[in-house]
Amino acid sequence: MRLTPRALCSAAQAAWRENFPLCGRDVARWFPGHMAKGLKKMQSSLKLVDCIIEVHDARIPLSGRNPLFQETLGLKPHLLVLNKMDLADLTEQQKIMQHLEGEGLKNVIFTNCVKDENVKQIIPMVTELTGRSHRYHRRENLEYCIMVIGVPNVGKSSLINSLRRQHLRKGKATRVGGEPGITRAVMSKIQVSERPLMFLLDTPGVLAPRIESVETGLKLALCGTVLDHLVGEETMADYLLYTLNKHQRFGYVQHYGLGSACDNIERVLKSVAVKLGKTQKVKVLTGTGNVNVIQPNYPAAARDFLQTFRRGLLGSVMLDLDVLRGHPPAETVP
Repeated sequence: MRLTPRALCSAAQAAWRENFPLCGRDVARWFPGHMAKGLKKMQSSLKLVDCIIEVHDARIPLSGRNPLFQETLGLKPHLLVLNKMDLADLTEQQKIMQHLEGEGLKNVIFTNCVKDENVKQIIPMVTELTGRSHRYHRRENLEYCIMVIGVPNVGKSSLINSLRRQHLRKGKATRVGGEPGITRAVMSKIQVSERPLMFLLDTPGVLAPRIESVETGLKLALCGTVLDHLVGEETMADYLLYTLNKHQRFGYVQHYGLGSACDNIERVLKSVAVKLGKTQKVKVLTGTGNVNVIQPNYPAAARDFLQTFRRGLLGSVMLDLDVLRGHPPAETVP
C-alpha cells in the first residue's frame, strides 16, 4: 500500500517499537497443554506408516514447531511442508532452507494448498524418501501410508484435499477451517493417489508441552494456532500492529482513514471503533447520579483489525526474521 507523501514522511520519522513488551504475559494459559492423547494415538499408528509429512506455517518456518514430533516419530522418513506461502515473505527462502538444513531438515517444500501451488512435488518426494528407507514389515505392501502431522491450523486437512484434487480429481475428504481444532482425532486412511497407491492419515494439531518464548507464543497465536480470546484480542491486535509497522505495512492507515501510521494500539483501536460505529454505553457514577457515557468498544475494534489484516492483506510478512538473523526470541519461558 502507498501512503501519501505526508503520511510517508510521518511514518519514516516515527520511532517504532524495537521490541514488543512481553512482561506479564502468561503463555501457559494460552495453550491447552501438549495434547498427549493425540500424540500417543499417533505413536500407536506408526507401525502402519511409511513416511511423516509435517505441515507448518511458512510465516514462522523457524519457530513454533513441536519438537516432540521428531523425538517420538523420528524413525520414519520426514518431509516438512511449509504451507501458506502466499502469506509469507519468501525473499529469504534460500537462507530459510539453509537454516533448516543446519537443523537436519533436508526435505522441505513450500506450498499454497488453497491454490495447489507446489503440491504436485509432494507425492514424488514421498515416494523417493520411502524408497530409500527400510519399510520394515511393510515391504510386501504395495500401498503407501503417510501420516500428516503439525501444530493446529497450519493446513494439514487442506493439504490432503489439495492432493486429492491434484491426483484423484476429487473434492474434499476432510473438513477445513480458519481456526484451530477442526480435526480432533486420528482418522481412517484417506486415499490421495492411485499411482502410486497412497493413503494419508489426518491428525489433530498437537502443540509442544512448553512454548520456548512469549514472542514465539504470540507468533503462533497470530498465525491462528490458538483461539484469539485465549490470548486476548487487544493483545493480539497490538502484536499485529507492532509487526505491521516493523515490516512497513501501512495499509491500515488508508483502510481506517487514519491521519498517519501509529504505534499506539489504543489510539488505533479508538479510531477503528469510531469509524465503524463500534461503541458501547457505559454507566459512570458521578456526584449527581449515574451518567451514560459512550465509549469505544475496544475488543470489537480489535477483532475487526485482526480479521482485516492478519491474513496478509497488507502484503506478505515473515515473522521469523529475528531468528533468521541470529536474534533468538526474547523473554524465554522458564
